[in-house]
Amino acid sequence: MMRRFLLSVGGGARDYVESIGFSFRTLFTMLGLSPGLLRRPRLLVEQLHVIGNYSLLIIILSGLFVGMVLGLQGYYTLNKYGASESLGLLVALGLTRELGPVITALLFAGRAGTSLTAEIGLMKAGEQLSAMEMMAVNPIQRVLAPRFWAGVISVPLLTAMFSAVGILGGYLIGVGLIGVDEGAFWSQMQGGVDVWKDVFNGFVKSVVFGVAITYIALYQGYEAQPTPEDVSGATTRTVVISSLMIWWLDFMLTALMFSK
Repeated sequence: MMRRFLLSVGGGARDYVESIGFSFRTLFTMLGLSPGLLRRPRLLVEQLHVIGNYSLLIIILSGLFVGMVLGLQGYYTLNKYGASESLGLLVALGLTRELGPVITALLFAGRAGTSLTAEIGLMKAGEQLSAMEMMAVNPIQRVLAPRFWAGVISVPLLTAMFSAVGILGGYLIGVGLIGVDEGAFWSQMQGGVDVWKDVFNGFVKSVVFGVAITYIALYQGYEAQPTPEDVSGATTRTVVISSLMIWWLDFMLTALMFSK
């Protein structure tokens, strides 16, 4: 009984370590083959369109409503202390530091991440990746690398769009609906938001999230078994693992960036 238990635990631990090692090997292989994209930039541009543009609508709408809610809730909180003029600062800091990168990453994982996993998984199930290997075409360089860099580039751009539209939503609620002074709204924001400490740190978060989400999605699809059930399970794992990774990375990055 104890022997079977130890064998089961040991086997599970061995498989887990093996999968981590294989994932890092795949990542390093993909990074090593990435310079080949310079000879075929069209592949990257196509994936930027598919991954970035197709996610733009949900990012804009979500950013607008998040900014409106943040403006409404922020006003009621600040008004209790007679600081309603700082509403613009509250909205801008909340979006650039936390809500912009995190919510954009979660939306990207749910929209683009699942699409990438399903696409790669179906390509594997349809033996398209095997056909590329038979024609001496490396599927990691031809399929994974363009999608990886398209995701890494798209997430910071979508985050910037989310934060900008969110600030606009906070402005519409605070100034247009509630009646906060427009000059105080913008002046407090301009005076309190630091480009390097707030905006740049949020940009760094978005880049890290983009790397993590895109690679998780690609790896889950690439390693999925060529069956409908496993491709479906890989899509689910992409959302779960990406969401947990986003929150963990957000905590670690926030502790490093704003601890001083």
